[in-house]
Amino acid sequence: MSSQSNAVETEVLIIGAGPAGSSAAALLATYGISNIMINKYGGVSNSPRAHITNQRAVEVLRDLGLEKSLLESATPQRLMGEHVYGTSLAGRELGRLRTWYTHPHFQAEHDLASPCSVCDMPQDRMEPILVNAAASRGSTVRFNTEFVRFAQDADGVTTRVRDRVSGHEYDIRSKYLIGADGGNSMVAKQLELPLEGQTGLGGSINIVFDADLTQYCAHRPGDMYWFIQPGVGMNGFGIGVLRMVRPWTRWMAVWGYDVNGPKPELTEEEGVRIAHQIIGDKSIVVKVESMSLWTTNDIHATNNMNGRVFCAGDAVHRHPPMNGLGSNTSIQDSYNLCWKLATVLRGHASPSLLETYRDERVPVGKQIVKRANKSMHLMPPLFGALKLPQSPDVDTMNKVMDDLGAPTEEAAQRRRDFDAALQNTVMCFNTHGVELNQSYTSAAIVDDGTPKRDAPRDEEIYYWSTTQPGRHLPHVWLIKDQRRVSTFDLCGRGEFTLLTGICGDRAWREAAGRVTEELGVPVRVHTIGRGCEYEDSYNDYRTMCEVEEDGVLLVRPDHMVAWRANDASGDPSTQLRNVFAQILGRH
Repeated sequence: MSSQSNAVETEVLIIGAGPAGSSAAALLATYGISNIMINKYGGVSNSPRAHITNQRAVEVLRDLGLEKSLLESATPQRLMGEHVYGTSLAGRELGRLRTWYTHPHFQAEHDLASPCSVCDMPQDRMEPILVNAAASRGSTVRFNTEFVRFAQDADGVTTRVRDRVSGHEYDIRSKYLIGADGGNSMVAKQLELPLEGQTGLGGSINIVFDADLTQYCAHRPGDMYWFIQPGVGMNGFGIGVLRMVRPWTRWMAVWGYDVNGPKPELTEEEGVRIAHQIIGDKSIVVKVESMSLWTTNDIHATNNMNGRVFCAGDAVHRHPPMNGLGSNTSIQDSYNLCWKLATVLRGHASPSLLETYRDERVPVGKQIVKRANKSMHLMPPLFGALKLPQSPDVDTMNKVMDDLGAPTEEAAQRRRDFDAALQNTVMCFNTHGVELNQSYTSAAIVDDGTPKRDAPRDEEIYYWSTTQPGRHLPHVWLIKDQRRVSTFDLCGRGEFTLLTGICGDRAWREAAGRVTEELGVPVRVHTIGRGCEYEDSYNDYRTMCEVEEDGVLLVRPDHMVAWRANDASGDPSTQLRNVFAQILGRH
């Protein structure tokens, strides 16, 4: 590498401009941290690969001031939920599910959990919003720039990169490096991060195409349609998927291929053939935009950092698209890491704070990989319930479908088995708890001394609203100037926040002032209750906060509850000062 004196300099270098990298750049730039983001390719993703954007990810965009831009381009929840199972889009229906929390029962819990709503935002529309925000707020964005290697020392990281247009190589010197370079991460490889699991468990073909399918979809709006057909897929069975990209004219068809055989030829003719097979109507005009192959993985890293180098996103967790957890978890990786980098770079915290990125996010990566693979295995029982043979032909498939409607006890049992298997697949889409119930244990979470309570229901399925340290601050609506304001909007934006009631206002404001004076860390304070800055008009905060009126919640910049005090007894200033000393590694 060239001498450091000749290197381009920045505080943080980000490799990759996908969901993890572009959100990291936008967050750091918003926090006032200089950063350079490089991307190997000439632009952002040209494929709508990832698309489900869950409530947690939308909250990150909201905190960045980008929620409005997101919703202007996204397909809303109300057009996502009718998941049809059938023989083709134009063929017979075998059943439906109301997914993505559009069933009235799940819709209520979805709406109570957050001020934000799940939506369908294709990756090729999401990335420009994040990249543009990063660039407009101060990030330096360099496309056609390829990562070559890095070397870290006690003071920083020197990274060699290559301009893919000119071939020129040069060094970028940074305090820290984020590897957000996807499932084939060269940063993770050089860092020798330990990975557990398997790759290449199954193969799929994506065909992105334009076709007007309004006549088949507008009356049953959903973002995915599932079709049981002869072909190559899970265990020799075929499930064709039609995924809405834009209603109802832009689509992605997904079909399987045998990873142990030769790779399929990605011709336009084959793309049209697969699209027509899934649609079931060859009169529909299909214009193929692109085709690509991908494989199913079950991989997670048991470590996501080493020294001054961190990895985020698909670099450290790779899994099937079930439950739509990929880009969402990638964005949340960056949300967890970037406030910590900013706090350390400002001199407010010891570098030990950064170690908590490993402690907090590695378990989340493992959980979502296992959940997505578990969900994937909910599909094959559909074929078992139908008693289809391995790799059935068209005639066999048609006979089985005809027999499913027969007025016999054998057919009745088959219908019961199939309906039960179909209903079980709702866990491929509705795992509210997996999305929202992150529970962190690290030095950046301070125990409040109260016994830990167990969730009252299955934590993978249902969100649990609690202010236990390590959990996400629950959302409730408050009132200010006669307008509703979420508890979420009182916090974040790169700063710590104290939430207290009228009886704790003076004590906790004085405590926050002492922390700011002694440690230099800004701490905002909001008072909630009758006659306070924020009125608890619905009486929801009193129930949600789980502390007394003179108690307090300490909320981190990523909206996680770092600590709480039931009341203001003792010495609040000393208590809070000691809590911050632990979180910041400044004992």
